[in-house]
Amino acid sequence: MSKVSIIGSGFAGLSAACFVAKDGHNVTVFEKNETIGGRARAFSANGFTFDMGPSWYWMPDTFEQFFAHFNKKPSDYYNLVQLDPGFQMVFGPNDALSIPKDKDELYQSFETIEKGSADKLRKFLAEAEYKYTVGMKQMAYKPSFSWLEYATPEVIASAARLQMFSSVSSHVRKYFKDERLIALMEFPALFLGAIARQIPALYSMMNHAALSLGTWYPMGGMVEIIKAMHSLAAELGVQFKTNDPVTGITIKNGSAFGLSTQLSYIHTDGVIASGDYNHIEQQLLPAEFRNYTEAYWQKRTFAPSSLIFYLGVNKKIKKLIHHNLFFDTSLDEHAREIYENPQWPTQPLFYVCCPSKTDPSVAPEGMENLFILMPIAPGLTDTPQIREKYFKLLIKRLEFLCGESIEPHIVYHKNYCINDFVNDYNAYKGNAYGLANTLRQTAVLKPSLKNKKISNLFYAGQLTVPGPGVPPALISGQMAAEQLLKKLKTS
Repeated sequence: MSKVSIIGSGFAGLSAACFVAKDGHNVTVFEKNETIGGRARAFSANGFTFDMGPSWYWMPDTFEQFFAHFNKKPSDYYNLVQLDPGFQMVFGPNDALSIPKDKDELYQSFETIEKGSADKLRKFLAEAEYKYTVGMKQMAYKPSFSWLEYATPEVIASAARLQMFSSVSSHVRKYFKDERLIALMEFPALFLGAIARQIPALYSMMNHAALSLGTWYPMGGMVEIIKAMHSLAAELGVQFKTNDPVTGITIKNGSAFGLSTQLSYIHTDGVIASGDYNHIEQQLLPAEFRNYTEAYWQKRTFAPSSLIFYLGVNKKIKKLIHHNLFFDTSLDEHAREIYENPQWPTQPLFYVCCPSKTDPSVAPEGMENLFILMPIAPGLTDTPQIREKYFKLLIKRLEFLCGESIEPHIVYHKNYCINDFVNDYNAYKGNAYGLANTLRQTAVLKPSLKNKKISNLFYAGQLTVPGPGVPPALISGQMAAEQLLKKLKTS
Protein backbone atom coordinates (compact mmCIF):
# COMPACT_ATOMS: atom_id res chain seq x y z
CA MET A 1 0.00 0.00 0.00
CA SER A 2 1.51 3.31 -1.13
CA LYS A 3 1.22 6.58 0.74
CA VAL A 4 -0.30 9.27 -1.49
CA SER A 5 -0.58 12.94 -0.68
CA ILE A 6 -3.23 15.25 -2.14
CA ILE A 7 -2.64 19.01 -1.95
CA GLY A 8 -5.97 20.86 -1.76
CA SER A 9 -9.49 19.72 -0.91
CA GLY A 10 -11.60 21.31 -3.63
CA PHE A 11 -13.61 19.28 -6.14
CA ALA A 12 -10.51 18.10 -8.01
CA GLY A 13 -8.62 17.14 -4.87
CA LEU A 14 -11.56 15.25 -3.38
CA SER A 15 -12.19 13.46 -6.67
CA ALA A 16 -8.53 12.40 -6.89
CA ALA A 17 -8.51 11.27 -3.26
CA CYS A 18 -11.54 9.03 -3.79
CA PHE A 19 -10.13 7.33 -6.87
CA VAL A 20 -6.71 6.70 -5.34
CA ALA A 21 -8.19 5.41 -2.07
CA LYS A 22 -10.55 3.11 -3.98
CA ASP A 23 -7.44 1.44 -5.42
CA GLY A 24 -6.32 0.57 -1.90
CA HIS A 25 -3.75 3.24 -1.14
CA ASN A 26 -3.20 5.25 2.02
CA VAL A 27 -4.37 8.77 1.11
CA THR A 28 -3.98 12.00 3.03
CA VAL A 29 -5.47 15.32 1.88
CA PHE A 30 -3.72 18.51 3.02
CA GLU A 31 -5.83 21.66 3.18
CA LYS A 32 -4.43 25.08 4.11
CA ASN A 33 -7.80 26.43 5.30
CA GLU A 34 -9.86 25.51 8.34
CA THR A 35 -12.58 23.78 6.33
CA ILE A 36 -12.40 21.60 3.25
CA GLY A 37 -13.90 22.45 -0.12
CA GLY A 38 -11.52 24.97 -1.62
CA ARG A 39 -13.47 27.58 -3.54
CA ALA A 40 -16.64 25.59 -2.82
CA ARG A 41 -16.53 26.20 0.92
CA ALA A 42 -19.52 27.68 2.74
CA PHE A 43 -19.93 29.84 5.83
CA SER A 44 -22.80 30.75 8.11
CA ALA A 45 -23.55 34.07 9.82
CA ASN A 46 -26.63 35.65 11.42
CA GLY A 47 -28.83 32.74 10.34
CA PHE A 48 -27.67 32.84 6.71
CA THR A 49 -25.62 30.13 4.98
CA PHE A 50 -23.58 31.22 1.97
CA ASP A 51 -21.87 29.12 -0.69
CA MET A 52 -18.60 30.98 -1.15
CA GLY A 53 -17.92 30.00 -4.75
CA PRO A 54 -19.65 27.79 -7.33
CA SER A 55 -23.41 28.26 -7.41
CA TRP A 56 -24.46 26.58 -10.70
CA TYR A 57 -25.19 22.85 -10.87
CA TRP A 58 -24.99 21.94 -14.55
CA MET A 59 -24.17 18.64 -16.30
CA PRO A 60 -25.84 16.40 -13.71
CA ASP A 61 -24.68 13.36 -15.67
CA THR A 62 -21.06 14.14 -14.74
CA PHE A 63 -21.89 13.99 -11.03
CA GLU A 64 -23.82 10.77 -11.54
CA GLN A 65 -20.84 9.23 -13.37
CA PHE A 66 -18.48 10.27 -10.59
CA PHE A 67 -20.52 8.66 -7.82
CA ALA A 68 -21.28 5.59 -9.97
CA HIS A 69 -17.56 4.70 -9.89
CA PHE A 70 -18.10 3.99 -6.18
CA ASN A 71 -21.50 2.30 -6.56
CA LYS A 72 -23.17 5.43 -5.21
CA LYS A 73 -25.66 8.01 -6.46
CA PRO A 74 -25.91 11.74 -5.71
CA SER A 75 -29.24 10.96 -4.03
CA ASP A 76 -27.37 8.86 -1.47
CA TYR A 77 -25.96 12.11 -0.15
CA TYR A 78 -28.10 15.10 -1.14
CA ASN A 79 -31.51 16.10 -2.48
CA LEU A 80 -31.19 17.46 -6.00
CA VAL A 81 -34.00 19.58 -7.45
CA GLN A 82 -34.37 21.03 -10.94
CA LEU A 83 -35.01 24.77 -11.04
CA ASP A 84 -37.92 26.12 -13.05
CA PRO A 85 -37.14 28.59 -14.43
CA GLY A 86 -33.51 27.57 -14.55
CA PHE A 87 -32.33 31.17 -14.68
CA GLN A 88 -33.28 34.56 -16.06
CA MET A 89 -31.45 37.22 -18.02
CA VAL A 90 -32.47 40.77 -17.12
CA PHE A 91 -32.03 43.41 -19.83
CA GLY A 92 -34.02 46.20 -18.18
CA PRO A 93 -36.59 46.93 -15.44
CA ASN A 94 -39.37 45.35 -17.50
CA ASP A 95 -37.35 43.22 -19.90
CA ALA A 96 -36.32 39.76 -18.69
CA LEU A 97 -35.95 36.42 -20.44
CA SER A 98 -36.61 33.35 -18.26
CA ILE A 99 -35.46 29.86 -19.20
CA PRO A 100 -38.25 27.36 -18.44
CA LYS A 101 -37.66 23.70 -17.73
CA ASP A 102 -40.19 22.71 -20.43
CA LYS A 103 -38.55 22.72 -23.88
CA ASP A 104 -41.79 23.56 -25.73
CA GLU A 105 -42.18 26.65 -23.56
CA LEU A 106 -38.61 27.59 -24.40
CA TYR A 107 -39.23 27.25 -28.14
CA GLN A 108 -42.37 29.34 -27.84
CA SER A 109 -40.47 32.00 -25.92
CA PHE A 110 -37.85 32.20 -28.67
CA GLU A 111 -40.50 32.42 -31.37
CA THR A 112 -42.19 35.31 -29.56
CA ILE A 113 -38.93 37.25 -29.58
CA GLU A 114 -37.77 36.39 -33.12
CA LYS A 115 -39.98 34.82 -35.77
CA GLY A 116 -38.56 31.52 -37.05
CA SER A 117 -36.13 31.17 -34.14
CA ALA A 118 -37.89 28.15 -32.60
CA ASP A 119 -36.88 25.90 -35.50
CA LYS A 120 -33.41 27.40 -35.45
CA LEU A 121 -33.11 26.68 -31.75
CA ARG A 122 -34.09 23.04 -32.35
CA LYS A 123 -31.30 22.71 -34.92
CA PHE A 124 -28.83 24.57 -32.74
CA LEU A 125 -29.54 22.37 -29.72
CA ALA A 126 -29.31 19.20 -31.80
CA GLU A 127 -25.80 20.25 -32.83
CA ALA A 128 -24.99 21.21 -29.23
CA GLU A 129 -26.11 17.79 -28.00
CA TYR A 130 -23.89 16.08 -30.57
CA LYS A 131 -20.90 18.17 -29.47
CA TYR A 132 -21.70 17.47 -25.82
CA THR A 133 -21.82 13.72 -26.45
CA VAL A 134 -18.49 13.70 -28.28
CA GLY A 135 -16.86 16.36 -26.11
CA MET A 136 -17.85 15.05 -22.69
CA LYS A 137 -17.79 11.32 -23.42
CA GLN A 138 -14.75 11.06 -25.71
CA MET A 139 -12.62 14.20 -25.30
CA ALA A 140 -12.93 15.54 -21.75
CA TYR A 141 -11.54 12.36 -20.15
CA LYS A 142 -8.23 12.49 -22.05
CA PRO A 143 -5.08 13.39 -20.09
CA SER A 144 -3.98 15.44 -23.13
CA PHE A 145 -0.35 14.40 -23.22
CA SER A 146 -0.50 14.13 -27.03
CA TRP A 147 -2.85 15.14 -29.86
CA LEU A 148 -2.85 11.49 -30.87
CA GLU A 149 -5.18 10.76 -27.94
CA TYR A 150 -7.88 12.55 -29.93
CA ALA A 151 -7.22 10.68 -33.17
CA THR A 152 -10.06 8.20 -32.60
CA PRO A 153 -12.28 7.25 -35.54
CA GLU A 154 -15.27 8.93 -33.85
CA VAL A 155 -13.48 12.22 -33.23
CA ILE A 156 -11.87 12.30 -36.67
CA ALA A 157 -15.18 11.54 -38.38
CA SER A 158 -16.91 14.32 -36.45
CA ALA A 159 -14.12 16.92 -36.70
CA ALA A 160 -16.07 19.27 -38.97
CA ARG A 161 -19.19 19.14 -36.81
CA LEU A 162 -17.17 19.87 -33.67
CA GLN A 163 -16.14 23.29 -35.06
CA MET A 164 -12.87 23.69 -33.22
CA PHE A 165 -11.68 26.54 -35.45
CA SER A 166 -14.69 28.84 -35.49
CA SER A 167 -15.98 30.76 -32.50
CA VAL A 168 -19.09 30.41 -30.37
CA SER A 169 -19.95 34.00 -31.32
CA SER A 170 -19.88 33.43 -35.08
CA HIS A 171 -21.75 30.14 -34.66
CA VAL A 172 -24.55 31.73 -32.63
CA ARG A 173 -24.96 34.59 -35.10
CA LYS A 174 -25.63 32.16 -37.93
CA TYR A 175 -28.82 31.20 -36.13
CA PHE A 176 -30.10 34.27 -34.27
CA LYS A 177 -30.37 38.02 -34.84
CA ASP A 178 -32.05 39.41 -31.74
CA GLU A 179 -29.43 40.69 -29.33
CA ARG A 180 -31.23 39.18 -26.33
CA LEU A 181 -31.21 35.70 -27.86
CA ILE A 182 -27.57 36.14 -28.86
CA ALA A 183 -26.70 37.13 -25.28
CA LEU A 184 -28.52 34.07 -23.95
CA MET A 185 -26.81 31.69 -26.35
CA GLU A 186 -23.36 33.19 -25.75
CA PHE A 187 -23.70 33.40 -21.97
CA PRO A 188 -22.78 29.75 -21.17
CA ALA A 189 -19.37 30.35 -22.79
CA LEU A 190 -18.60 32.71 -19.90
CA PHE A 191 -18.35 29.60 -17.70
CA LEU A 192 -15.29 28.71 -19.76
CA GLY A 193 -13.53 31.89 -18.78
CA ALA A 194 -13.62 33.98 -21.95
CA ILE A 195 -15.97 35.88 -24.22
CA ALA A 196 -17.77 34.02 -26.98
CA ARG A 197 -15.62 35.30 -29.83
CA GLN A 198 -12.54 33.75 -28.17
CA ILE A 199 -14.07 30.34 -27.40
CA PRO A 200 -14.14 27.53 -30.02
CA ALA A 201 -17.64 26.76 -31.30
CA LEU A 202 -17.16 23.23 -29.92
CA TYR A 203 -18.18 24.73 -26.60
CA SER A 204 -21.66 25.59 -27.82
CA MET A 205 -22.17 22.18 -26.21
CA MET A 206 -22.63 24.27 -23.05
CA ASN A 207 -26.00 25.33 -24.46
CA HIS A 208 -27.06 21.69 -24.29
CA ALA A 209 -26.10 21.74 -20.61
CA ALA A 210 -27.88 25.03 -19.93
CA LEU A 211 -31.05 24.65 -21.99
CA SER A 212 -31.57 20.89 -22.38
CA LEU A 213 -30.06 19.21 -19.32
CA GLY A 214 -31.33 21.97 -17.08
CA THR A 215 -30.16 23.91 -14.05
CA TRP A 216 -30.23 22.03 -10.75
CA TYR A 217 -29.65 22.75 -7.08
CA PRO A 218 -28.64 20.51 -4.16
CA MET A 219 -30.83 21.48 -1.21
CA GLY A 220 -28.61 23.00 1.45
CA GLY A 221 -26.33 24.55 -1.15
CA MET A 222 -23.43 23.55 -3.37
CA VAL A 223 -21.44 22.75 -0.26
CA GLU A 224 -23.62 19.62 0.01
CA ILE A 225 -21.61 18.17 -2.89
CA ILE A 226 -18.41 18.83 -0.96
CA LYS A 227 -19.93 17.18 2.12
CA ALA A 228 -20.93 14.20 -0.02
CA MET A 229 -17.46 13.78 -1.49
CA HIS A 230 -15.88 14.26 1.94
CA SER A 231 -18.15 11.55 3.34
CA LEU A 232 -17.35 9.21 0.44
CA ALA A 233 -13.63 9.82 0.84
CA ALA A 234 -13.86 9.10 4.56
CA GLU A 235 -15.72 5.85 3.81
CA LEU A 236 -12.78 4.93 1.56
CA GLY A 237 -10.29 5.61 4.37
CA VAL A 238 -8.96 9.03 3.27
CA GLN A 239 -7.42 11.12 6.05
CA PHE A 240 -7.76 14.92 6.13
CA LYS A 241 -5.38 17.49 7.59
CA THR A 242 -6.87 21.00 7.70
CA ASN A 243 -5.14 24.22 8.74
CA ASP A 244 -1.96 22.55 7.47
CA PRO A 245 -0.61 24.21 4.31
CA VAL A 246 2.08 22.38 2.35
CA THR A 247 5.30 24.39 2.35
CA GLY A 248 7.59 22.26 0.18
CA ILE A 249 8.01 19.04 -1.82
CA THR A 250 11.20 17.00 -1.36
CA ILE A 251 12.59 15.43 -4.54
CA LYS A 252 14.84 12.36 -4.55
CA ASN A 253 16.07 10.59 -7.71
CA GLY A 254 13.44 12.27 -9.87
CA SER A 255 10.51 11.40 -7.59
CA ALA A 256 8.54 13.26 -4.96
CA PHE A 257 9.78 11.69 -1.73
CA GLY A 258 8.35 13.87 1.05
CA LEU A 259 6.04 16.76 1.89
CA SER A 260 6.82 19.54 4.32
CA THR A 261 3.78 21.15 5.86
CA GLN A 262 3.36 23.89 8.40
CA LEU A 263 2.96 21.22 11.09
CA SER A 264 5.04 18.24 9.99
CA TYR A 265 7.13 16.38 7.43
CA ILE A 266 5.88 13.14 5.90
CA HIS A 267 7.18 10.56 3.45
CA THR A 268 5.08 10.13 0.31
CA ASP A 269 5.05 7.75 -2.66
CA GLY A 270 3.08 10.08 -4.90
CA VAL A 271 1.55 13.54 -5.00
CA ILE A 272 -1.50 15.02 -6.70
CA ALA A 273 -1.40 18.80 -6.49
CA SER A 274 -4.90 20.22 -6.87
CA GLY A 275 -3.99 23.59 -5.40
CA ASP A 276 -3.05 26.54 -7.60
CA TYR A 277 -0.68 25.16 -10.27
CA ASN A 278 1.48 28.29 -10.40
CA HIS A 279 1.85 28.33 -6.61
CA ILE A 280 2.79 24.65 -6.47
CA GLU A 281 5.51 25.11 -9.06
CA GLN A 282 6.85 28.53 -8.13
CA GLN A 283 6.69 28.16 -4.34
CA LEU A 284 6.91 24.45 -3.50
CA LEU A 285 9.36 23.14 -6.11
CA PRO A 286 12.99 24.00 -6.83
CA ALA A 287 13.34 25.80 -10.17
CA GLU A 288 14.89 22.80 -11.94
CA PHE A 289 11.78 20.69 -11.32
CA ARG A 290 9.16 23.13 -12.61
CA ASN A 291 7.25 22.58 -15.84
CA TYR A 292 6.91 26.30 -16.52
CA THR A 293 8.61 29.60 -15.83
CA GLU A 294 6.97 32.70 -14.42
CA ALA A 295 7.18 34.19 -17.94
CA TYR A 296 4.99 31.33 -19.20
CA TRP A 297 2.28 32.12 -16.66
CA GLN A 298 2.42 35.81 -17.47
CA LYS A 299 1.49 35.01 -21.08
CA ARG A 300 -1.53 32.82 -20.26
CA THR A 301 -5.08 34.10 -20.77
CA PHE A 302 -6.79 33.82 -17.42
CA ALA A 303 -10.47 33.62 -16.77
CA PRO A 304 -11.82 36.51 -14.71
CA SER A 305 -11.52 37.07 -11.03
CA SER A 306 -14.56 38.28 -9.13
CA LEU A 307 -15.77 40.86 -6.67
CA ILE A 308 -18.40 39.06 -4.57
CA PHE A 309 -20.86 40.39 -2.02
CA TYR A 310 -22.58 38.00 0.40
CA LEU A 311 -25.69 39.79 1.64
CA GLY A 312 -28.47 38.97 4.06
CA VAL A 313 -31.64 40.99 3.39
CA ASN A 314 -34.52 41.15 5.88
CA LYS A 315 -37.30 41.02 3.28
CA LYS A 316 -38.27 39.19 0.09
CA ILE A 317 -37.30 40.68 -3.29
CA LYS A 318 -40.06 40.10 -5.82
CA LYS A 319 -38.32 40.15 -9.19
CA LEU A 320 -35.41 37.89 -8.28
CA ILE A 321 -35.42 34.15 -8.92
CA HIS A 322 -32.67 31.69 -7.94
CA HIS A 323 -30.22 32.64 -10.75
CA ASN A 324 -30.28 36.16 -12.23
CA LEU A 325 -27.95 37.55 -14.90
CA PHE A 326 -28.02 41.31 -15.39
CA PHE A 327 -27.21 42.21 -18.99
CA ASP A 328 -28.51 45.78 -18.94
CA THR A 329 -25.16 47.25 -20.04
CA SER A 330 -22.64 46.44 -22.76
CA LEU A 331 -21.04 42.99 -22.60
CA ASP A 332 -18.43 44.06 -25.16
CA GLU A 333 -17.27 47.00 -23.05
CA HIS A 334 -17.09 44.93 -19.88
CA ALA A 335 -15.24 42.16 -21.75
CA ARG A 336 -12.65 44.60 -23.11
CA GLU A 337 -12.04 45.83 -19.57
CA ILE A 338 -11.35 42.26 -18.47
CA TYR A 339 -9.36 40.81 -21.36
CA GLU A 340 -7.97 43.55 -23.61
CA ASN A 341 -7.35 46.54 -21.36
CA PRO A 342 -7.51 45.17 -17.80
CA GLN A 343 -9.10 47.72 -15.48
CA TRP A 344 -11.93 48.08 -13.03
CA PRO A 345 -15.10 48.09 -15.18
CA THR A 346 -17.02 51.20 -16.13
CA GLN A 347 -20.54 49.74 -16.40
CA PRO A 348 -20.21 46.11 -15.30
CA LEU A 349 -22.57 43.26 -15.93
CA PHE A 350 -23.26 41.23 -12.81
CA TYR A 351 -24.91 38.08 -11.48
CA VAL A 352 -27.15 37.58 -8.46
CA CYS A 353 -27.81 34.19 -6.88
CA CYS A 354 -30.77 34.11 -4.51
CA PRO A 355 -30.90 30.51 -3.23
CA SER A 356 -33.48 31.40 -0.58
CA LYS A 357 -36.03 31.41 -3.44
CA THR A 358 -35.55 27.62 -3.56
CA ASP A 359 -34.11 26.67 -0.20
CA PRO A 360 -35.60 28.01 3.07
CA SER A 361 -32.65 26.62 5.05
CA VAL A 362 -30.17 29.23 3.80
CA ALA A 363 -31.90 32.30 5.28
CA PRO A 364 -34.16 33.17 8.22
CA GLU A 365 -37.89 33.09 7.45
CA GLY A 366 -39.04 36.02 5.34
CA MET A 367 -35.49 36.99 4.37
CA GLU A 368 -33.26 36.61 1.30
CA ASN A 369 -29.75 35.26 0.86
CA LEU A 370 -27.96 37.15 -1.92
CA PHE A 371 -24.67 36.33 -3.64
CA ILE A 372 -23.74 39.20 -5.99
CA LEU A 373 -20.82 38.58 -8.33
CA MET A 374 -19.12 41.03 -10.69
CA PRO A 375 -16.47 39.57 -13.05
CA ILE A 376 -13.21 41.52 -13.15
CA ALA A 377 -9.76 41.18 -14.62
CA PRO A 378 -7.32 39.22 -12.44
CA GLY A 379 -4.38 41.08 -10.96
CA LEU A 380 -6.13 44.41 -10.35
CA THR A 381 -5.42 46.55 -7.31
CA ASP A 382 -7.95 45.57 -4.64
CA THR A 383 -8.78 48.02 -1.85
CA PRO A 384 -11.69 48.45 0.61
CA GLN A 385 -12.50 51.76 -1.06
CA ILE A 386 -12.85 50.14 -4.49
CA ARG A 387 -15.02 47.35 -3.09
CA GLU A 388 -17.31 49.90 -1.44
CA LYS A 389 -17.57 51.95 -4.64
CA TYR A 390 -18.77 48.95 -6.61
CA PHE A 391 -21.08 47.80 -3.85
CA LYS A 392 -22.90 51.15 -4.05
CA LEU A 393 -22.97 50.97 -7.85
CA LEU A 394 -24.33 47.43 -8.01
CA ILE A 395 -26.92 47.90 -5.26
CA LYS A 396 -28.32 50.99 -6.99
CA ARG A 397 -28.52 49.09 -10.28
CA LEU A 398 -30.17 46.11 -8.56
CA GLU A 399 -32.71 48.36 -6.84
CA PHE A 400 -33.53 50.07 -10.14
CA LEU A 401 -33.91 46.80 -12.05
CA CYS A 402 -35.95 45.16 -9.29
CA GLY A 403 -38.06 48.26 -8.66
CA GLU A 404 -37.65 48.26 -4.87
CA SER A 405 -35.29 49.34 -2.11
CA ILE A 406 -32.74 46.80 -0.93
CA GLU A 407 -29.80 48.55 0.74
CA PRO A 408 -31.74 49.74 3.83
CA HIS A 409 -32.82 46.11 4.41
CA ILE A 410 -29.33 44.59 4.43
CA VAL A 411 -28.68 42.96 7.81
CA TYR A 412 -25.51 41.07 6.88
CA HIS A 413 -22.71 42.10 4.51
CA LYS A 414 -19.39 40.44 3.63
CA ASN A 415 -17.27 41.05 0.55
CA TYR A 416 -14.63 38.97 -1.17
CA CYS A 417 -12.20 39.86 -3.95
CA ILE A 418 -8.73 39.44 -5.46
CA ASN A 419 -6.75 39.75 -2.23
CA ASP A 420 -8.94 37.08 -0.61
CA PHE A 421 -8.47 34.65 -3.54
CA VAL A 422 -4.71 35.10 -3.15
CA ASN A 423 -4.74 34.71 0.63
CA ASP A 424 -7.18 31.79 0.82
CA TYR A 425 -6.24 29.80 -2.29
CA ASN A 426 -2.79 31.07 -3.36
CA ALA A 427 -4.63 31.98 -6.57
CA TYR A 428 -2.32 33.37 -9.25
CA LYS A 429 -3.24 37.04 -9.74
CA GLY A 430 -6.29 36.35 -7.60
CA ASN A 431 -7.95 34.40 -10.40
CA ALA A 432 -11.33 32.88 -9.58
CA TYR A 433 -11.91 30.45 -12.47
CA GLY A 434 -8.50 29.33 -13.74
CA LEU A 435 -7.43 29.51 -17.38
CA ALA A 436 -9.76 30.51 -20.17
CA ASN A 437 -10.69 27.76 -22.63
CA THR A 438 -9.43 29.64 -25.68
CA LEU A 439 -8.25 27.72 -28.75
CA ARG A 440 -4.61 28.31 -27.75
CA GLN A 441 -5.34 26.93 -24.28
CA THR A 442 -7.30 23.83 -25.18
CA ALA A 443 -6.36 20.19 -24.48
CA VAL A 444 -2.62 19.62 -25.09
CA LEU A 445 -2.05 23.39 -25.04
CA LYS A 446 -3.06 23.65 -21.38
CA PRO A 447 -0.55 23.26 -18.53
CA SER A 448 0.28 19.57 -18.37
CA LEU A 449 -1.47 17.15 -16.03
CA LYS A 450 1.92 15.62 -15.22
CA ASN A 451 5.17 17.06 -13.98
CA LYS A 452 7.62 16.30 -16.76
CA LYS A 453 10.61 16.09 -14.40
CA ILE A 454 9.11 14.38 -11.34
CA SER A 455 7.74 10.94 -12.15
CA ASN A 456 5.09 10.72 -9.40
CA LEU A 457 3.76 14.30 -9.28
CA PHE A 458 0.54 15.10 -11.12
CA TYR A 459 -1.67 18.18 -11.21
CA ALA A 460 -5.45 18.58 -11.05
CA GLY A 461 -7.87 21.48 -11.05
CA GLN A 462 -8.86 24.49 -13.07
CA LEU A 463 -5.38 25.37 -14.36
CA THR A 464 -4.91 22.07 -16.17
CA VAL A 465 -7.13 19.79 -18.28
CA PRO A 466 -9.98 19.74 -18.97
CA GLY A 467 -10.52 23.31 -17.70
CA PRO A 468 -12.61 25.56 -15.45
CA GLY A 469 -15.93 24.57 -13.87
CA VAL A 470 -17.15 22.04 -11.33
CA PRO A 471 -17.75 19.05 -13.67
CA PRO A 472 -14.30 19.52 -15.31
CA ALA A 473 -12.74 19.63 -11.83
CA LEU A 474 -14.26 16.23 -11.00
CA ILE A 475 -12.87 14.87 -14.26
CA SER A 476 -9.46 16.46 -13.68
CA GLY A 477 -9.12 14.77 -10.30
CA GLN A 478 -10.07 11.42 -11.81
CA MET A 479 -7.53 11.72 -14.63
CA ALA A 480 -4.72 12.78 -12.30
CA ALA A 481 -5.53 9.81 -10.05
CA GLU A 482 -5.52 7.39 -12.99
CA GLN A 483 -2.10 8.61 -14.12
CA LEU A 484 -0.61 8.35 -10.64
CA LEU A 485 -2.08 4.88 -10.17
CA LYS A 486 -0.43 3.76 -13.43
CA LYS A 487 2.89 5.09 -12.13
CA LEU A 488 2.51 3.37 -8.76
CA LYS A 489 1.78 0.05 -10.44
CA THR A 490 5.02 0.23 -12.44
CA SER A 491 7.21 1.43 -9.56
